[in-house]
Amino acid sequence: MVTSQRRRFVSDQRCRQHMAHSGGTFIGTQVVARAPERYHAYIGVAQMVNQLESERLAYEFMLARFRALADRAMVRRLEAAPVTSSGTPPGYLALRDVAMHRLGIGTTHDMHSIVTGLLLPSLTFPEYTLREKISLWQAKLRTGVSPLWPEMLSTDLSTVVPSLDVPAFFFHGRHDHTCSYALAAGYVSALKAPVKAFYTFEQSAHSPVFEEPAHSLAILRQDVLRARADLGDAIELSRTP
Repeated sequence: MVTSQRRRFVSDQRCRQHMAHSGGTFIGTQVVARAPERYHAYIGVAQMVNQLESERLAYEFMLARFRALADRAMVRRLEAAPVTSSGTPPGYLALRDVAMHRLGIGTTHDMHSIVTGLLLPSLTFPEYTLREKISLWQAKLRTGVSPLWPEMLSTDLSTVVPSLDVPAFFFHGRHDHTCSYALAAGYVSALKAPVKAFYTFEQSAHSPVFEEPAHSLAILRQDVLRARADLGDAIELSRTP
């Protein structure tokens, strides 16, 4: 039986953990690094590291896959807007999400269209009014690329935040090319932290918490709340020497 003291401890742990996703990890990692005393742990979902390199890797992957699929139209559009050291051209950003979703490397691994995967399901959500649902998509269309995008492209978090003073846990989909799986794994391998773990979600792309909720919940209960790395991918990632 859980005592009231234990319940208060678990509640406090949950309130003071910081979970960030995708672009939110760009802010979240730096916030926790600057004020570790405010947090018991950091959880990075689809961790951003060096986003310009991530976009270059995603571009090369998509170009190769669409060539293999003989999708000449998509190949022409990608070739017309290459990602280089100069940045991500508007033509690439306009095409990026559509191309990623077609290949199952975007929002979720099994979602191949924003319309059928996000827009239509959101319209059936019972908690929002019709006006709220319309406002949601109007806001998304107006927002476009994050105002932080130029800063994200020019920042390498592996040099800006080489260490964290709290336990750090990273959830990443194997098929994620929105934020590079390989770059995130490399970052965690080099990161200094009292406890750290990297978790591969084999059936997921960019949204592992939603794509594999049971796996996520097990990690939160068994590792995060206990500041352990038992379920992590590799022993060498679990604790900094």
